[in-house]
Amino acid sequence: MPLDLSQLPRTVWFDADAADGAYGVYLIDQTRLPLQGDVLCCRTLEGVETAVKSLALRGAPALGVGAAMAVALYSENESPATATDEWLKDIDRAAGRIGRARPTAVNLAWGAERARAFAHEAAAQGGSLASAKQALVAFVQQMAADDEATNRAIGANGAALIMPGSRVLTHCNAGSLGTAYFGTALGVVYAAFDQGKVEQVWSCETRPLNQGARLTVWELMRAGVPCALIADSMAASVMAQGWVDAVLVGADRICANGDTANKIGTLGLALLAKHYAIPFYVCAPTSTIDRTLADGSAIPIEQRDSRELAGFTASGLITPDDAVSAQAFDALTAQGDREICFKAGHRVSIGRKGGAYSFDGWFQTTPSQVPVYNPAFDVTPANLITSLVTEDGVYRPDRLG
Repeated sequence: MPLDLSQLPRTVWFDADAADGAYGVYLIDQTRLPLQGDVLCCRTLEGVETAVKSLALRGAPALGVGAAMAVALYSENESPATATDEWLKDIDRAAGRIGRARPTAVNLAWGAERARAFAHEAAAQGGSLASAKQALVAFVQQMAADDEATNRAIGANGAALIMPGSRVLTHCNAGSLGTAYFGTALGVVYAAFDQGKVEQVWSCETRPLNQGARLTVWELMRAGVPCALIADSMAASVMAQGWVDAVLVGADRICANGDTANKIGTLGLALLAKHYAIPFYVCAPTSTIDRTLADGSAIPIEQRDSRELAGFTASGLITPDDAVSAQAFDALTAQGDREICFKAGHRVSIGRKGGAYSFDGWFQTTPSQVPVYNPAFDVTPANLITSLVTEDGVYRPDRLG
C-alpha cells in the first residue's frame, strides 16, 4: 500500500475569517482525537494559551509555530496601540506570556521570541505601524510553511538510517499532529515507508494521556502505514523477541551535551534499546537544541494535573435514536452546557452540538485523594542516544558543539 498523507490535516494555521475578516489561530483540538475532529478557532492570546496548557495544541514544533501565531494574533485583535513604540511593548508582553505557558518544550519560547524579534525588525524599517503588523502576519504564516520544509528534511535525513524491512518503535506523538505538518520521528517513518523500508511501526500507548494510542496510530492508519498499538509495559517484551530494528522519538529540548527531554517513558525505552543493541534515534529540528543548558539536569520538567493519572478522560457525540432520549438531553442542555457530578468523583459535561450532543467526561479509577507524581517528561542522557536527526543532518549527541 502506498503512503497517503492526504488524510492528515494541517495542525495549526493563521488566517482571517471569511465572514468578518478577524484573524484567528485555527488548530486541531488534539484532546478530542481520534473520535472527534474538532477545529478550534482562537481569537485571543488567552485562547491560544489555554489550548497550549490543555494540550489541545501540543508537540514541540507545533508549539513553536503556535506561539508565534499567538503574538501576531494579539497584535491584530487585541493590542490597542496606535503608535509603534506602544505596539512593540504589547508585542513584548504577549511573547513573554505565551512563551511561559509550558516550561519544558523550548520551541514554545523560541517561536514567541522569533515573532517578537521580527516585530522589532519590521518596526525598525521605518514604515507605518499597519505595514509592520501585516509583515508580522506574513512572517508567522511563513513559519508554518518553513516548519513543514524542516520536517520533510528531517524525514529524508532519517530515512537514510533505516534499513529495508525495518520494524520501528515510537513513543508519544512526534508526527504531523506535533508539527505544523508532516512530523519529526513519524516524518522519518513516512519518508522511509515511502521508500519501501518500513515493514511495521510499534506505537507505545504513552500513558497517562495516551498520545500514542490516540494520535500516533490514528495518523499511521490514515497514512496507510502498518502499525500495532502496545502498552508501554510491553516494549521490553517486543524488543526481547527481536521485533524492533530501530526506535524513533521526538524531543522537547536538547541540551548542549546532547541530553534530551521527551515524553515520560522515553528514558526507559532508551535503556531497553541500549540493552538489546537497537539504534535509538532522536528526531527534532535544530530549534529544539538549547545550547544555554549544559546538560539535562537543568531542564525544567513540567508537572501535570494529578487527574491525568488518577482517571481517564473520554469525549464523543451522543446521537439519540428516540424522541424520549432527545427530549431528556434537550432539557439538560436548555440553559447551555450541563456538568453532571457523580458520587464516585466522575464528572461529565454535556452540550448541544448541531443535531447531536457533545460529551466530555473524566472518570476516576483510583482511590480518592491518592498522592500522585505526574511528570510530563523525562531526560534521556546523551550516551543512550545513537544519533540526533535534524534538518541539517545526522549528528552524534556529543558532537553538537
